Amino acid sequence: MVDKADNIYASPLAKMVNFRFDERVADVFPDMIQRSVPGYGTLISNIGIIAGHYAKPNSDCYDLGCSLGAVTLSMRQRVKAEGCRIIAIDNSTAMIERAERIMGEDNNRVPVVLKQEDIVDSVIEKASVVVMNFTLQFIAPESRDAIIQKIYDGLLPGGVMILSEKLAFTEVPSQLFQQELHLDFKRANGYSDLEISQKRSALENVLIPETAETHRQRFLTAGFSQVEQWFQCFNFASFIAIK
Repeated sequence: MVDKADNIYASPLAKMVNFRFDERVADVFPDMIQRSVPGYGTLISNIGIIAGHYAKPNSDCYDLGCSLGAVTLSMRQRVKAEGCRIIAIDNSTAMIERAERIMGEDNNRVPVVLKQEDIVDSVIEKASVVVMNFTLQFIAPESRDAIIQKIYDGLLPGGVMILSEKLAFTEVPSQLFQQELHLDFKRANGYSDLEISQKRSALENVLIPETAETHRQRFLTAGFSQVEQWFQCFNFASFIAIK
């Protein structure tokens, strides 16, 4: 399967609509995410390593908001515990259909169950690892506490949640510093100022980032005993919360 170049926002749009994970985005998603999220490849490979460390025998590992299944594949390569399976969930038909083809081309023996559903409604149980990789930021803020609590409740003792998110910063200088570096990152990856501007407008009411402290407090409130920020590149970070 050949990855296509992301040129969705390369030409002026007559009407701006909110960003959606539809056919157009699914078609170019690997290129889009690599050029938009600094450190993405390193993040994905290390999520697999973390999952391999914490996965327990006869448990489930969840990839919530799996898109095309990059995290699923990474976990599939690293999880060695007997009787584990991976449950990958996304609400986008286009993403799940492509993920099914990608999983079909992978010969790893760890079983994968793909589900198309809203993770707000998903049941989490018998879990040793739950990953949300740049997913919570697309969920309505008022629903986020309940999702993290549901994940905590569905984790086995010693289980972990890995959460990767774009960050907001309370201090204006920090926000501007990280924002400008991220813009330079996207320009260095070939995005024009028009593309950057139009995509920012499309995401404005869809992707709502929060501060690292907000994430940390939400984990602790849910009951997690330990929270570590293990990765950051510019304004993108990943946390691990241990039950």
